[in-house]
Amino acid sequence: MTTRFGVQRWAVTLSALLAIGATARLGLWQLDRAAEKRALQQQLADRAAAPVLGWDELEEAAARGTLDALVGRAVRLQGRWQDEATVFLDNRPMNGRAGFIVVTPLLPPGQGAALLVQRGWVPRRADDRTALPTLRRSVEPVRIEGRLAPPPSQLFEWGPPASGPIRQNIDPAAISAEWRLPLLPLSVQQTAPPEATEEGLALQRDWTPVAVDPAKHIGYAVQWFALSAVFLGLYVWYQFLQPRRRRGARV
Repeated sequence: MTTRFGVQRWAVTLSALLAIGATARLGLWQLDRAAEKRALQQQLADRAAAPVLGWDELEEAAARGTLDALVGRAVRLQGRWQDEATVFLDNRPMNGRAGFIVVTPLLPPGQGAALLVQRGWVPRRADDRTALPTLRRSVEPVRIEGRLAPPPSQLFEWGPPASGPIRQNIDPAAISAEWRLPLLPLSVQQTAPPEATEEGLALQRDWTPVAVDPAKHIGYAVQWFALSAVFLGLYVWYQFLQPRRRRGARV
């Protein structure tokens, strides 16, 4: 009987140690994630405050293979729209409304690679989801301002990719091949100048910021540490305090 009791006690102790250790380790992992997010937050802030980039800096970074290090930097570019290559990305809600993100390649003044520009968001018509707004065209060069960003996020897509103006996703390599147009592997989220369609719809540019808030991970860490403390408290209570109280009551 004593041997069986001892085995049970060791089993309970081992289980408690595993539970306490696992939850404490998860809490430490969340603290590490919070530290990573703080570092990323600072990095994005530093990039946002850095000098504005132009075509020359982008081409130099592309030649060195360091374009990804420029994500978040402000750009000011002059070029021409490749209007016939405009794509309307479907299923891209903004502020709770269904609509499209308008993406058009911007051609540089010289012979360099073009850049996809996320020009803004327009709502989708409720009566005809295939109806598209008419963008104003210009044969003159345009000047735009914005921030460098990765290409638009990829959504789940049934079947082969669409080839018309309305698409679920856009892939720079595929667009480059389709239009025989060299493209840089980034995009620009345009912020200025203001732009509207022929129907008078303003292209909205309420771009969602990168999720880098460390507070969420701090909250998760507190929860894991609290759960670890609960396991420790239960172990101490049932293995030490409660048996001692029972022995004292019998005396």
